[in-house]
Amino acid sequence: MLKVVLFDLDDTLVDQEGASRTALLGWLPELGLDHDDPEELVRAWGGIAEEAYGRYQRREITFQEQRRVRVREFLGADATDDEADELFSGYLSRYEQAWTAFDDAVPALRRVRDAGLVVALLTNGDSAHQRLKLDRTGLAAHLDVVVASDDLPAGKPDPRAYAATCEVLGVAPADVLMVGNDVEKDYQGPLDAGLGAVLLDREDRYPEIADRIRTLAEVLPAA
Repeated sequence: MLKVVLFDLDDTLVDQEGASRTALLGWLPELGLDHDDPEELVRAWGGIAEEAYGRYQRREITFQEQRRVRVREFLGADATDDEADELFSGYLSRYEQAWTAFDDAVPALRRVRDAGLVVALLTNGDSAHQRLKLDRTGLAAHLDVVVASDDLPAGKPDPRAYAATCEVLGVAPADVLMVGNDVEKDYQGPLDAGLGAVLLDREDRYPEIADRIRTLAEVLPAA
């Protein structure tokens, strides 16, 4: 019996990719970087960020260290910790200012709560940073439970992440539906752990997956 709808955060409820792109393009002039193809730099930054964040999620480096790694690799600079932190602050301030919830996020959270279900969040990220994001975007008031991977023995898609989250929620895995945009972390991982799952596929990238939705309006659509 469905009791909880468990949402992912970045690029599910909040436009993480858009915020990152906006922040980077605003940051580049401050760094003195002029490039014929800014989108190439956006892609480069995204690839570096994904790899560094993956290392943080695997507990290989800290949250702050993954930021420093991103700066050093992107700039090809042998910066000290303090220098890397200062450089990253130029990106971070712009990134935080660009945080925006998708238009379909709050209505979906409200529908789930109105249906008498628990509205929960499972995010692979630093708890304080993600809670700040929820506060800034106005999403916090619409969530009953927030679980971040740094409070768990492992992050998504490790099976322990879903098991520990279900323990926090006080429900069996079969009582939970996971909704998110990442095939491995928000769809296949939860299914393997015994949860229900639907993939949010806003860009129509995975037509082969039957259990997918194109917008959050399809999560418990209004009767």
